[in-house]
Amino acid sequence: MTNEERQKITELRVNGFGYKAIAAAMGMNRNNVRSFCQRHGIGGNSVVVALNLEEQKSSALICRHCNKKLTQSSTGRKRKFCSEVCRRNWWQLHPENRKPNETAFKKITCSNCGTEFESYGSSDRKYCSHNCYIKYRFWRDENGI
Repeated sequence: MTNEERQKITELRVNGFGYKAIAAAMGMNRNNVRSFCQRHGIGGNSVVVALNLEEQKSSALICRHCNKKLTQSSTGRKRKFCSEVCRRNWWQLHPENRKPNETAFKKITCSNCGTEFESYGSSDRKYCSHNCYIKYRFWRDENGI
């Protein structure tokens, strides 16, 4: 059995597929799939396996994105992702889980064009865009402003 087959079996099993369905999809023997799953702790009822995975994700035992096991340090915050790449990919796929701080939005008027825009976090911004900054900084004298 190749590593790709092992990953595919694990992925299908975690998504709630039974041994027979996995074996049919992969063109393998049902008993081979079953013994692999039992050896790797994903045996038993497929619904329970899927629920168990969600519980492990919520308790930070496995990566939220790729389902790899995490090693937690004894101090500090619990890790939710195995790598920076997984963290970025997960947040890109789940933008609804972001909770922006409502008080961090500032209404600012652009120094060049006069339009009002919202800035998140930084109140030091003066321009609504890089284009406005360039026009104000370099083209202001030519236009007679």
